[in-house]
Amino acid sequence: MPARKSPGPSVKDPALYEELRQDGASKEKAARIANAAARTSRSAVGRKGGKAGDYDDWTKDALLRRARELDIPGRSSMTKAELVHALRNH
Repeated sequence: MPARKSPGPSVKDPALYEELRQDGASKEKAARIANAAARTSRSAVGRKGGKAGDYDDWTKDALLRRARELDIPGRSSMTKAELVHALRNH
């Protein structure tokens, strides 16, 4: 098996980058995660985000606004449950 080419000097944690690439992450995503992990601790990277709340807790109007932002087709005739499903699987 041929040796993998180095990801380049912009990747701060090459080992994590290669692991993410093997798991199927794009080059951009793997580099972003590897660099974030190098800046902080690896455990802190996974804790970022998650402040939007669960879609089940959103109002239908809020779900419609979000679906409009993402240009989900058929959103105007969807029920709340259908909107939640469409947003989660977009």
